[in-house]
Amino acid sequence: MTYACIDIGSNTTRLLVAECRGGRLRELASQRAYTRVGKGLRASGRITSDKIADTAEVVGTQARLARELGVREVVVVATAAVREAANGDELVAVIGRVAHVDVEVLSDEEEARLAFVGATKTLGAPVPGTVAVVDIGGGSVEIAVGTVTDGVSWWRSTPMGSGVLLDLHLKSDPPRDGELDAARAEVAKAFEGLETPPTEGSVAVGGSARSLRKLVGQELDLATLSRALEILTSAPASEIAERFDLVPERARLLPGGALILEALLGPIGQPIAVGQGGLREGLILELAGGLRPAVGSDGAFAESPAAGRPLASGTPSEP
Repeated sequence: MTYACIDIGSNTTRLLVAECRGGRLRELASQRAYTRVGKGLRASGRITSDKIADTAEVVGTQARLARELGVREVVVVATAAVREAANGDELVAVIGRVAHVDVEVLSDEEEARLAFVGATKTLGAPVPGTVAVVDIGGGSVEIAVGTVTDGVSWWRSTPMGSGVLLDLHLKSDPPRDGELDAARAEVAKAFEGLETPPTEGSVAVGGSARSLRKLVGQELDLATLSRALEILTSAPASEIAERFDLVPERARLLPGGALILEALLGPIGQPIAVGQGGLREGLILELAGGLRPAVGSDGAFAESPAAGRPLASGTPSEP
């Protein structure tokens, strides 16, 4: 069966179309747009009208692509920025009118849980024992701890993200030392007193984690993150993007993501591996398992003839 999820995040709006067989996902299509609905949210508390219009248009385009691939019901979710904005319901209403889809605004707990499912179920090898999944977003960070068998037993959500740090402190391109110091202090304050349960492994998901892998490899620790920050502050975002096959928008957001992961190494107590799947994969896996209601006009999803690649063993999607 073929499924589609559109995730309206604080930085990006992303589509994933995948088929699920035997509990494994095979990606058929993905698409990403930097809609930045969380930009300026800390100052105004509202999503701007142009961001609402742009995001509705993007969601409409992505939903049409999914339907062209044979998906009858496109599941659309929104996370931190829409959850926190005073006019989040306006965005939901406009998307309904323009894109003809319903939007579910996820709670922070549900966001953490779905990221855990997507991360732990798409690793190439079984995850033994207790694992921590860190989802670095543009407007929030979710940490979920649990096991593959029993699911999440502990979670936390913090209103801190790469987009927040970009808007508040990292205004120069590349960021200056003083801006990095201010951002690092902001992150330390946000995670002050955080203690996570003991774990045998840890995984990071989200655009920042996937992009950092391109810069410094699969394992994120103090040494590799320090190296990443050296690279990211050595040249403008356009040059970094060209060198490491990123888009400039992601390169601008990446110093904030690196600072957040740097701060979380202490509470987690071990290096953090970069995962392949996250919230979208978790949601599709639950759709396929009948754990979330999602049926089309004829009561079923359509089968897509398109070929794809296995998410559990193939190259991850473009950051």
